[in-house]
Parts: sequence; C-alpha cells; structure tokens
Amino acid sequence: MNAYTVLILLVALERLAELVTAQRHARWSRARGGVEHGAGHYPVMVVLHTGLLAGCLLETALLHRPFLPWLGWPALAAALSAQALRWWCIATLGTRWNTRVIVVPGLPLVDRGPYRWLRHPNYLAVVVEGVALPLVHANWITAAVFTLVNWPLLVTRVRCENAALTLATAAG
Repeated sequence: MNAYTVLILLVALERLAELVTAQRHARWSRARGGVEHGAGHYPVMVVLHTGLLAGCLLETALLHRPFLPWLGWPALAAALSAQALRWWCIATLGTRWNTRVIVVPGLPLVDRGPYRWLRHPNYLAVVVEGVALPLVHANWITAAVFTLVNWPLLVTRVRCENAALTLATAAG
C-alpha cells in the first residue's frame, strides 16, 4: 500500500469520525428543538464526498498518475490545512456543528474562531480539499469533476444554511 492510499484511507477515517460526531451533535440539537433543513440534498453530498475519495484512488490506479513533488507537496500542505480548518470549525461550533443543517431556534450566530472572518469557513475547507487532495497525486480529473459537481451543491447548501440560520435567529 502506497503513501497516497494511506492518506486517502486516513481521510476516510476522518470522515467516519465526523459522522459519529455529527450524530451525537444531532441528538443534542434535536433535544433542544433543533430543526433539520435541506435533508433532500444531504444524500447527494454524501455520495459526492465518497466519490471524491474513490476518484482519488481510482484515477491514480487506472491512469497511473505519478506523484509530482512540485505539485504534490503544496497540494498535501493545502489538504492538511483544509483538515485543520475543518476541525477548527468543529471545535468552535461544538455541539452545534453537524454534517446536516440542524439549527436550534433562538441560539445566536457564532462569531468566534474562523467565524470571525467567514460566515461558512467549513465550505472553504471543502473547496480547498476537493482540489488539493486529488492533486497530491496529480489526479486532475477527480479535482476538476469534484469541483464542478460540488459547486451547485455548495451553492444550494449555503443558501439552505443561510435561510435556516435566519429563521432560527429570528425565532429567538
């Protein structure tokens, strides 16, 4: 097993940790009256993000993509930075963070951590990772396809989240 395969498997394990965390946070939110929004696009998001990881492995194996140090090392640094930003978002939001859009009415918007500068910093992490993770091993097709398919999903997700947060903060 090569180092890139190990990296992709580690990212897959990280995703499983996110799902466990999200389920625990969903229970917390629902116990406090949290309402889920945009459940219809969630399965598409799961398939797309799973496809990103699969695409990284398949493109490397089937098209014999090489590791190009001039591209791979900066891409790895960007992918790791995206992971760090993602977990900073999770730590900042605490039990309010979720992979689903579940908002507890009346809670104020979070304005600390990365949310001081960006309204949706986790989505910046998603965009960076979607480009960088495949490019660690020169998988430009996976990077391009993920980015193009993710863009309308991300627009839908941000609109959904903004509307849900507006409703929830107005209820408080």
